[in-house]
Amino acid sequence: MIFEVIPAVDMRGGKCVQLVQGVPGSEMVTLEDPIEVTLDWVRRGAKTLHLVDLDGAIEGERKNAPIIEKIVNTHRENGIRIQVGGGIRSFEDAASLLELGVSRVILGTAALQNPELVKRLSNTFGNERITVALDAKNGKISIKGWTEECAQTPVEMGRKFEELGAGSFLFTNIDSEGLLQGVNPVPTKELVESVSIPVIASGGVSSLSDLQVLKETGAAGVVVGSALYTGRFTLEAAIETVLHD
Repeated sequence: MIFEVIPAVDMRGGKCVQLVQGVPGSEMVTLEDPIEVTLDWVRRGAKTLHLVDLDGAIEGERKNAPIIEKIVNTHRENGIRIQVGGGIRSFEDAASLLELGVSRVILGTAALQNPELVKRLSNTFGNERITVALDAKNGKISIKGWTEECAQTPVEMGRKFEELGAGSFLFTNIDSEGLLQGVNPVPTKELVESVSIPVIASGGVSSLSDLQVLKETGAAGVVVGSALYTGRFTLEAAIETVLHD
């Protein structure tokens, strides 16, 4: 299995941004043209793009949907996989993205509040196109743009959603997210070892060695945002690092 490095393209107000801990107004990076950002990542070697509508995640309204559609259309011919999350609240939201040509939809709050949605989407479109986001803070699942904490652990929810038909998980350790202070591999490893479907890690990567640490958990890949945008390392160097043990 190839461990994949996936650049994040987080959008807010039509721009590509990087927030600290997901907090609105904490932008450490703001770039005007998300479409050009995706083209640059592909030129640098990305095979998958991770798009997040932060307006959708925080406010529940997918304001960046037109830009996401343009990005999908831009990459339609070059075989780039595109996964999209943020504000996908209904079957119709997810279906519209999958029919547009998105490779995978990422369900967070909607899945946790309506688990049957995962089952329905998986049955309709195939489980490989359905990713459930498990965001953890202090060892517990967090929802609604990381503003509410649940009682369940990632392992408990992981087992549940695998049974319901999720094809993969996006696991974010919020305690590390956006701080550029390194990763804690333990929660990721625990989830990887408790399920049989792929787990993509996210949160806290600040160095090339962090990529190796996460690869060793058995994760299928990692989403990287702030470290790439602030120049901690290049995507080319990241890809080269994980190709070698």
